[in-house]
Amino acid sequence: MAVRDRIQRYRESGGASDLIRVEVLIPAECRSDILSQAAEMRAEHRRRKELLQQHLDEAIARYGIRLLDNIDLRKLPSLEQKAKLIADALIERGDARAFAMGRRMLGEIGS
Repeated sequence: MAVRDRIQRYRESGGASDLIRVEVLIPAECRSDILSQAAEMRAEHRRRKELLQQHLDEAIARYGIRLLDNIDLRKLPSLEQKAKLIADALIERGDARAFAMGRRMLGEIGS
């Protein structure tokens, strides 16, 4: 696989699939501040994404049959879209625990 193909694949489905490149002009003395702030943003984004994936996995493990009766998650491209669909299904078709889990997932998506 060529280098360009690997880079393109990484940007489409790898660790950088939902990140964008930003270029700004700043004073030289502020460079470290911007870099540390960007690192914090990436870490927070990845933490939120992992938490959302954990919620999704837990919901499917507990309520899989009730949730996925006519839903194909493979057709949805992003984790947020999958989580929104599962959260809505949890709220509509689940018990009180499923309702709370669905609201928690929607809260994570909205924040």
